Amino acid sequence: MTAAVDRKLSAEKVDADPVLDVDGMTVEIRTISGTLRAVNEVSFQARRGETLALLGESGCGKSMTATALVGLLEPVADVVSGTAKLGGVDLFSVGRRKRREMAGTDLAIVFQDALTALNPLYTVGTQLAEPFRIHHNMSAKDAKRKAVELMERVGIPQPETRLNSYPHQFSGGMRQRLLIAMAVALNPCVLIADEPTTALDVTVQAQIMALLRDLRSEYDMAVVLITHDLALVAEEADRVAVMYAGNIVETGPVAEVFADPQHPYTKGLLNSVPVNARRGDDLKSIGGSPPDLQAIPEGCVYQERCPLAREICSTNRPNLHFVTTGRKAACHFPNEVTNV
Repeated sequence: MTAAVDRKLSAEKVDADPVLDVDGMTVEIRTISGTLRAVNEVSFQARRGETLALLGESGCGKSMTATALVGLLEPVADVVSGTAKLGGVDLFSVGRRKRREMAGTDLAIVFQDALTALNPLYTVGTQLAEPFRIHHNMSAKDAKRKAVELMERVGIPQPETRLNSYPHQFSGGMRQRLLIAMAVALNPCVLIADEPTTALDVTVQAQIMALLRDLRSEYDMAVVLITHDLALVAEEADRVAVMYAGNIVETGPVAEVFADPQHPYTKGLLNSVPVNARRGDDLKSIGGSPPDLQAIPEGCVYQERCPLAREICSTNRPNLHFVTTGRKAACHFPNEVTNV
């Protein structure tokens, strides 16, 4: 199924109820020098059969959002407010036991570093069989059979033989396939893919994303794709939420946001892509750097780098509001972004 067809199908599901509804999620981290807000009142929705991309620079809060949703925050970090409802259950209100029951069956994650995500002490067969033994009480024989089926599904050659191999005996692309196999083993409603193609060559990246696209359609999952790669978002995602300094600053259908951005940060990201660059040309970039999370400005979080910044931007933080049908932006002057 092509990306164009996928987007057409996704457009038909815009009015469908979201399977994951995140509302006002805020994450704070306790440090020696004080508490900082890594994620600030983030809200988004993910629907079955579509891909939502969380896009932004490193350090903007994308991965922190993902780890908060799956309950893997470090001890020094806490979700201090907001809800994340999955199938009517608030992930931030249930106990540890319930979260374990939902792990893999309702919500799963694929990490960017497959070598560290897989346990080096156990064979891949043991690790692939574990979800079936824990959640479905399968016998070792039946769980092993399911592990072989999973390896076949994600394109691991000679699965019966490779079942007894260890993670370090696989290439980077094969390890990523194994992580994906573990994530979809129990047919989750939502799959979070945290930069799943990092450190992979271009050909393998395309194969991994094609696999995720096929599995999304096959299992009718909602996929939350975390990335800083604009080309990947343009090719794979249906909708995008652009993050900056822990805040979502723009959301909407990918095609519309990329064609006509309504926030200057989104416009700056798109301008930095050397589409028609020639040898010797200066590459465009966003001047300055993101704000220190312990010293976020009172007004707009992007004001120090924004070419549209005015006095109101330093005193009043713009809310994420509708600028057109199906699109939101956190900017006081969205109509002027085109001229930036």
